[in-house]
Formats: sequence, C-alpha cells, structure tokens
Amino acid sequence: MIADPEHVDVRTALKRGIAELRDANVPSYTLAAELLLLHVLGRDRAWLYAHPEEVIPGNDAHRFLSLILRRAEGVPTQYITGKQEFWGLEFEVTPDVLIPRPETEHVIEVTLDRLAVREIRAGRKQTLTGQDLQIIDVGTGSGCIAIALAKELPGARIVATDVSAAALTVARRNAARHAFSDSIQFIESDLLDYLAGGARHAVPLLGNTSTPDAAHSRPFDLIVNNPPYVGRNEKETLMREVRDHEPEIALYGGEEGYELYADLIAQAAQHLKPGGILVLELGHNSLPAVQSLLDLPNWTNIGVTKDLAGIDRVIAAERM
Repeated sequence: MIADPEHVDVRTALKRGIAELRDANVPSYTLAAELLLLHVLGRDRAWLYAHPEEVIPGNDAHRFLSLILRRAEGVPTQYITGKQEFWGLEFEVTPDVLIPRPETEHVIEVTLDRLAVREIRAGRKQTLTGQDLQIIDVGTGSGCIAIALAKELPGARIVATDVSAAALTVARRNAARHAFSDSIQFIESDLLDYLAGGARHAVPLLGNTSTPDAAHSRPFDLIVNNPPYVGRNEKETLMREVRDHEPEIALYGGEEGYELYADLIAQAAQHLKPGGILVLELGHNSLPAVQSLLDLPNWTNIGVTKDLAGIDRVIAAERM
C-alpha cells in the first residue's frame, strides 16, 4: 500500500502499484499498473521511465491508489481508463460493450483479403477503396469492426447493428471521434431482424440522415460478425475480469456458445448478393458446429484462419 500518497515519486508509486496487483493475482500486473499511472498523469511511457524521481501531486497519487484498488478487485483496466486500442485506433469502452480483443483484428484482415481476391477475380483495379460496397457489421458493440472497415474502405456504405441501445451509444461516439459518422448507419436490431422490419430504431449520426428502410432493398456485399460465442456452461471457468464485468449479452451465445450462428448464417444467405462474403469470428471450440452450417449448396470458398495462438479464429465463406 502507498503509505504516504502526499510525497511519493513515480518510481515508488509504480513499484507499489505493481506489488498490489501482483498480490491480488491480477494478470499482466506490471502493464496494468503502468497504464493506470499513465492514465492518471496524462503522460506516455517514455516520460514515465525518464522521470522516475518526479514527485506525483498528492491528488494524483490518491487517484492512482484508488484505481489500483479497483483493478485489484477485478475491474478490467480498459473499463477503468475508458479506452482500448484496436486496428491502430483508440476506442472508448464502457461496461456496456465488450472490450475489443487483438484477436478480432483477424476479422478485419480476412475481410480485406477476401475483398481483394474478389476484385482480382473480377479483373478490376486492385486499389481497394470499397467504392459502392454495401457492408453490415452485426453486433457492433463498441463499433470497432465497423469503424476499422470505414478506415480501410472509405468508399463503402456501412450499417452496424446491435441489440443493445447502450452499446450503440458508445459506438456512435467512437464513430464521431474518428470522423466516420457519415460512413456508418447504426441500427438497433437483433442480428439482421431489421431487414424484415424488426428494427427498433436507427441511431442517426452527424451528417447521416438515412433510415433503416433505406437499407432494406439493398443486398449486401459483405456481412461481418463477432458474435457472443462463450457458452454459459463455461461461465465459472472465465477470468473474473470477464465473468463479473463484461456485458453478458455480448459474451454468451447460448448454453454451448455457438447457438447464435445458425440464425445469422440463415439470414446472411438471404441478404448477401451472389458472390457476397460472410466473415465470422469463432469461439475456441465452435468451428465444428459453425462449419457444418456452411456445408450447404448456397455457400462456397469456405476458409478458416487461425490466430497467433493457433486457435481457429475466423471462418469466411461466399454466397453462391
């Protein structure tokens, strides 16, 4: 514990913060302590290690201690600082949204690769701008996938859905923050139900005056989804940071974890153009169940991509 927060330097505060988190069995405790101190001081890591003897103002030291205690209790660092990096962009995160994971960047990579291959097959220029592409990100959460795709495909028109109005509010702020408000339309919907008239409402963004009806008549070139894929039967095996703090609606995909894929794949078959692409993130044990759903005549060019840990992470297919 920091004995005298009124007179503590950077080195001492960091060492004691690390010790507190280590004793609380917090994973990556050194990184967590660094991030919390950087957040409090508004500095970068280079400054932190160049000024180890800098005395921290008393109010900042007290605040750092309070954040360390919250992290020791299991609150994820990202919810404490309110931010997480994804695809080179900083995203606001709150307990209303799942924290973006590095593994989900494979979804973006597979999507861009598939679109590039499609351009090559069609004999078009290989400069992929997304011009005239209709894209939908299902279950957008913080908006990280939709916004990353808007960054890489500035000519695309993107719809992002989520069943959670609170998550869409966060996604809207992230889109505005990165100046992609005009590129993305947010719609409150369970999967693709809004295409059958089941939208609760659209969330208009600055400069975006379209409505859900405007998208109904347009088949999509790409449907992408990082679904809830944790089984409720796995709940007690999850890290406390995940189990106790991340939103259940974004975590659990049924008792086994892969129940939502069937409805989404069936809806995607109805709303993708011929040659349209479906890209799905996978749970650690969901490949057999999901792959069998794509073993139908309306799907072709099915491929699976592993993440850096060798886990089957992304499955992609094309609509016949």
